[in-house]
Amino acid sequence: MPVGEAASAIAAKKLSPVDLTKALLDRIGRLDPKLNAFIRVDGDAALQAAKAAEAEAMSGRLRGPLHGVPVGIKDIIDVAGLPTTCHSKVRADHMATSDAVCVEKLRGAGAIVLGKLSTHEFAIGGPSFDLPWPPARNPWNPDHHPGGSSSGSGSGVAAGLFPMALGTDTGGSVRNPASCCGIVGLKPTYGLVSRRGVFPLSFTLDHIGPMTRTVADNALMLEAIAGHDPLDPGSAAAVQGHYTKGVERGIRGLRVGFVRHFHETDTPAHPDVAAALETVASTLQKEGAEVCDVSLPPLGEFGAVNRVILQSEAWSIHAPWLGERPGDYGMLARRRLMPGAFMGSGDYVLASRRRLEMIAAVEAVLREVDVLLCASSMDPACRIDDPVEVERTYPRQARTPFNTTGHPALAMMSGLSSGGMPVSVQFVGRYFDEATIFAVARAWERAAGTDKKHPPIG
Repeated sequence: MPVGEAASAIAAKKLSPVDLTKALLDRIGRLDPKLNAFIRVDGDAALQAAKAAEAEAMSGRLRGPLHGVPVGIKDIIDVAGLPTTCHSKVRADHMATSDAVCVEKLRGAGAIVLGKLSTHEFAIGGPSFDLPWPPARNPWNPDHHPGGSSSGSGSGVAAGLFPMALGTDTGGSVRNPASCCGIVGLKPTYGLVSRRGVFPLSFTLDHIGPMTRTVADNALMLEAIAGHDPLDPGSAAAVQGHYTKGVERGIRGLRVGFVRHFHETDTPAHPDVAAALETVASTLQKEGAEVCDVSLPPLGEFGAVNRVILQSEAWSIHAPWLGERPGDYGMLARRRLMPGAFMGSGDYVLASRRRLEMIAAVEAVLREVDVLLCASSMDPACRIDDPVEVERTYPRQARTPFNTTGHPALAMMSGLSSGGMPVSVQFVGRYFDEATIFAVARAWERAAGTDKKHPPIG
């Protein structure tokens, strides 16, 4: 059941939050041993919150548009009274004393927290088997990885363990699991959602984003978590959008810029991915949009700038622990964090200057078109136990450009590969124009029926 449908049924007293929560906890008990989406299920607290939500609903008091609907939280985001482990031995004993702002906002809208979800270690490792908790798996085929780093969020939403989840995105970590698991994942405009109470990876690249099974649910969730936070130095003092109102408005007359060179020449995509992108473009044309080819800086340049900034900033966070207790990190996270030790101030300044030029280049194109269409992942998810293929395919993506520039970007299913795994498309918009992205994404979703396609599990 989608978030909006569940919330409406609860408001109409046709659905019990307790029954819904119990049903999801039962499903988690049956399916999560195969998927490892959770680090910790907080069942007792969830049921207690559901009982309170039911009593409020029965008396006509609704906290907000998510009243009584369960949510999963990536375990680098603080939930009061639960550990924030970052899926690492380094933080295994850390206990959060208060909710992150985004969790506080979800609770304020009526959502019920089910527990903490698997992630790549510190949101930078990979699907690792040398950590205190096993890696999450893909519900379309549990032998395959679900993407990351918001891996448990993507896996759990796709498998129906919960209808919505919070993820974080520094180089694509909301959009990668959305792509691999066939759900909808949004990286909002930089600064639109507060990061206070979220363990940082890169101060100038980190974003918090909603992960859902439908576009309308994603817009609903963004409305709940967006907003200025004066105590987050990166928070934008922007007017919060009413994202749900225009989801069904259609796209007739919109201009869509197709960034073909990302997947055709910069990083040639798997044939199934390329074919699906052509289908998306032609479908949007049939829906009334004007589609034209546009060019941005090469993917390799975006990736290099993102990498220098991310590794420099991540090193500033992790240097003390890596110096004192390097063995407590998993191999993948340690290997990806260590290059930051060798980045100089000159490297960081040059990358920051080139970043401004890249922002200007994307802004120039978005003055000519309303939305960009491009690849997200260049390949379907591979087997989780094939480290060579994981290492080869993970960097083959077109998500990091929009962490570098801060533009809002949404990834969702574009179809299924010949092997039955999701392939994906990405829509990118102007700063704070998530509403137009949602309209385009919904037009594709409605035409292709992607919201009706679910993994063959459970």
